[in-house]
Amino acid sequence: MNPILSLSLLAVVAYVTGKNAEQWRHRTIYQIITDRFSQGTTSGNSCDLHNYCGGTFKGIENNLDYIQNMGFTAIWISPVVQNIEGGYHGYWANNFFKVNQHFGTEQDLKDLVSECHKRDIYVMVDIVLNHVGPIGTDFGQISDFNQESYYHSRCQVVDYNNQYQVEHCRLADLPDLNQENDFVSKKIMDSVVWLTNTFDIDGLRIDTIPFISKDFWAKFKKECLVGKLNDIYVVGEVLNGDIAYVAPYANILGATLNYPLYFSIKSSYGQRQSMYNIRSVLNAEPSQFKHVEHLGTFVDNHDNSRFLNDFPDVSNFKNALTFQLFSKGIPIVYYGSEQLFNGGADPYNRETLWNHFNTNSEMYNFFKILVAFRKAHIDEIVTSDHVERYISDEFYAFSRGKVFIATTNVGSSYARVQHDVTYHPYDEGTLLCDLFYPTDCVKIENGEFTVVLLHGESKVFYPKSLM
Repeated sequence: MNPILSLSLLAVVAYVTGKNAEQWRHRTIYQIITDRFSQGTTSGNSCDLHNYCGGTFKGIENNLDYIQNMGFTAIWISPVVQNIEGGYHGYWANNFFKVNQHFGTEQDLKDLVSECHKRDIYVMVDIVLNHVGPIGTDFGQISDFNQESYYHSRCQVVDYNNQYQVEHCRLADLPDLNQENDFVSKKIMDSVVWLTNTFDIDGLRIDTIPFISKDFWAKFKKECLVGKLNDIYVVGEVLNGDIAYVAPYANILGATLNYPLYFSIKSSYGQRQSMYNIRSVLNAEPSQFKHVEHLGTFVDNHDNSRFLNDFPDVSNFKNALTFQLFSKGIPIVYYGSEQLFNGGADPYNRETLWNHFNTNSEMYNFFKILVAFRKAHIDEIVTSDHVERYISDEFYAFSRGKVFIATTNVGSSYARVQHDVTYHPYDEGTLLCDLFYPTDCVKIENGEFTVVLLHGESKVFYPKSLM
């Protein structure tokens, strides 16, 4: 082979990075606010949640056992680029080609990713392409984008139903990048390629998707994600419960966070409204989303008050998570859920995890059972449809292959929920056992079995012969 051609091919191979959506379907994601996870050990100091608290890349690396032992196979970390002071969350960039020094060095980030990959853990990084940090009109503070012409006007978004305003005005007075400008468009796409290739990133979460035009996202998908990054998996944030509004963005980029399902989860499992709300969303999504299975599902995240803040019954929280972990999509669990964190609106839902690395806690073991089982049976789960098996106002059951999930929203004070299930995927005589209590088993007799949920518990049944 021509040595020059050989070198060229090697360069191309080295340039390709990232994992695609089908690869990510086999993962369960643990979401981390980098500044709040660990200062380097399992202990640390208290802090002002409105500012930097001291979490680092090295802190995450040092505590990967804590994450991996629950069964998680991917992490999502905060935006890593340099920020205006005070941007502990990572969403106030002032240099898209440098690493935030508060989190560590470039080498620290490379070390974190390398250690994750040694453990077969994917790394997803949050990115922001809509805006920069709060600098008013002092554009000289922003590397590369140091001229007013690189931004839209100074108008503020006040009417979120006005799409032109959403795309062309400032969100929370954050200078709004003008992606119609060729220089801006190219530079922000270059920054994504730099980030992904320099640090061997596996996937991307993209902030504030609706604040940029669909035309740009189509260009970004074609020229950057497909053209330069091997169609790396991305999940975009469209904070809206309207399927018709969210789906077009997901269909361009490949996936978004499943906010329509999130709101129905909080309604049905939190507010204890009818489970038919869940069914309504599940039935509506396939006709509008090209790939429901690629959407990111969640019960909590950094943009919304925690479930337990709004609805403090832990049994309902467990039911919501049980449903989420087995429903169609790629599940994302927000850090601190395993320690029953219950913070309210931002920044109080971004608590520090240090001093709370309790691997014997009730919820840590809950995740250890469910996420580890999901990991062990992931091929069966992702290749099997979500099939509704029984529904009432207070009870929802479904299957993925031979996995049978039974949930309720009645809460811990309700003594007993009982239903006979006749629509199921099992042969006569099959013995089904609950993952949480393996001696709690029921047999298929005369084509049916009885599900009994005590004090608002959830159950996940699997044939004993396959366990």
